[in-house]
Amino acid sequence: MVTKAITAANIGINSCRIEVEVDTSNSLPSMSIVGLPDSAVSEARERVHSAIKNSGFSFPTGKVIVNLAPADIRKEGTNFDLAIAIGILKEQGIEIPDDLATAYIGELSLDGSIRKVNGVLPLVSGLKDCGVKTVFVPEDNSKEAALVQGINIYGAKHLCDIVNHFADTPLTKTTVDINNYLEENANTDYSFDFKDVKGQEKAKKALEIAAAGGHNILMSGSPGSGKTLMAKCLASILPPLELQEALELTKIYSICGLLQKDNPLMTKRPYRAVHHTASQNGIIGGGSNPKPGEITLAHRGVLFLDEMVEFPRQVLEVLRQPLEDGEVVISRAKNSIKYPAKFMLVGAMNPCPCGYLGDKEKDCSCSEFQIQRYRSKLSGPLLDRIDLVINVPRLTTEELIKTKSDSEPSNKIRERVVKARKIQAKRYAEEGILTNSELNSKQIKKYCKIDEKTSEFLKIAAQKYQLSGRKFDRILKLARTIADLKESNNIVLEHVMLALQYKAEI
Repeated sequence: MVTKAITAANIGINSCRIEVEVDTSNSLPSMSIVGLPDSAVSEARERVHSAIKNSGFSFPTGKVIVNLAPADIRKEGTNFDLAIAIGILKEQGIEIPDDLATAYIGELSLDGSIRKVNGVLPLVSGLKDCGVKTVFVPEDNSKEAALVQGINIYGAKHLCDIVNHFADTPLTKTTVDINNYLEENANTDYSFDFKDVKGQEKAKKALEIAAAGGHNILMSGSPGSGKTLMAKCLASILPPLELQEALELTKIYSICGLLQKDNPLMTKRPYRAVHHTASQNGIIGGGSNPKPGEITLAHRGVLFLDEMVEFPRQVLEVLRQPLEDGEVVISRAKNSIKYPAKFMLVGAMNPCPCGYLGDKEKDCSCSEFQIQRYRSKLSGPLLDRIDLVINVPRLTTEELIKTKSDSEPSNKIRERVVKARKIQAKRYAEEGILTNSELNSKQIKKYCKIDEKTSEFLKIAAQKYQLSGRKFDRILKLARTIADLKESNNIVLEHVMLALQYKAEI
C-alpha cells in the first residue's frame, strides 16, 4: 500500500505543492528517494531513519521507496524530511489522518527534533493557494508561517509532537495579527540623521525627491563632501513598508535565511551597501542553484554603490535591465527563475581619479585623458536610467567652521515623503504600482499631463540637451514627484524646470 504526505518546494520566491509517496516491499532493507532530489534531499534517508528509530517508532524492515512528485521538478533543501517521515509512519500503521489538505515542512535531527528551515513563508503561501488547510512547521518557523492568513499553522518541536497531536495531545495553533505586528514593530530609530549633515541643501532636496518617488540618483563630488553620509541618511527618510511590500520582502529574506526567529516579518526597508569588489552573481543573483542577489535583497529599498566607477564595467552593465523592468530573470539550462528587483539605485563617485576636479580649494592633477577614461566606466545607457544626477561640492574650511548643525531633521523630511507616497498609492491603486518611478509609457501619458506652455519649454529643452525618449519620460516622472511633494494635482512649468536642474552631466 502506498501512503502519501504533502509538502512544498521553493521555485524562486514562489512554491509548488509536492506529494510525497511512500511504498514498502519485502526485500533487503534499503531506502531510496526518487524525484530529482539534490544531495541534501538524498541524505534525508539517514536523518529520517535515525529520527524515527530514536523517537520510539519502528522503521520498515524491507525496501522503502520514496517518490517526490511531480518528479520533473528539482528538489533542494531539507524541508522534505518531516513529510517523508510522516509518510513512513503512516505506512507503519501509526494513526495519522490520510488528509491531503494537511502539509508538513521541516528538517529532522537524528533524535527526532524538528529544525528550522529557510523559505517557510513562500512555501506556506503556495500551499494555501493549492487548497491546503493545515500546515505543520518547526516551532522556530511558526510565527513566520502564521503571517499567511486563512490557514491553520501548528509549530512542533519533535516528531512525537505531531503524532501526539492526532492522538490525545493537540498542539496549539499559532496566530499572528500581521497588521498590528507591522505597526508595532515599525523601526524609526536610525543611526544617521540629516540634521547632522552640514550644508548641502540642494543634495538633501534631491534625496528627498528620490525617496518620495523611488527614483535613482547619482552623486558626484570631491572626497569628504558628504556623499556617503547623505546616502546613509537616506534610510531615515524612507516611508514605512506597506503590508504588500513587507510580505514580498519577507519571502525574499526567508529564502535566503536572513530572517530572525523573533522578527518573522520585515518591518524596515532594506539598505544594501555593496563593496566594489562584489561579483556579477553577487549583485544580480545566480549560481548553479540560482539564489537572489543584492538587487533582490534591496527590493523596495536602497542599493548603494559607493565609489561607483570602481565597480567593474560588466557588473554595472547587468543593472540596466533590472532598473528598467523592476525584476531579474536568471536563466539556466534546466530552469529559469524570476526575482523581483524594484530598488532605488544610489551611487556616489568622485569627478576624476584624484577627486578634486572643480573643487574650490584644491586643484585637479588629472589629465583630460585620465578624466575621460575614468568617467567612461559609466556607460550612456546606464546613466540614461538614473533620474537625478547632482554635483556635491566640498564645503570650504570656513563653511565647515561657521555652519551649525541645525539642519532639518530626518523626521520632518520623512513626513513630506510619506505624504507624497500616500498621494501616489491612492492615484495608482488600480494600476498595480506604488511610486512614480514605476510608471510605464502609457501611464505617463495618463498621469503626467502638462499644459501647452510647459510642453513648448520641454521641446526646447529636449533639443538643447539632446534628451533620449527614456530620459524625456524620466523627467516627466520626476516632475510628477516634485508636484506630489508640493501637493499639486497638475504638473506645471516650475516642476519641470526643477526636474531639469537634476539632469546635470557628470
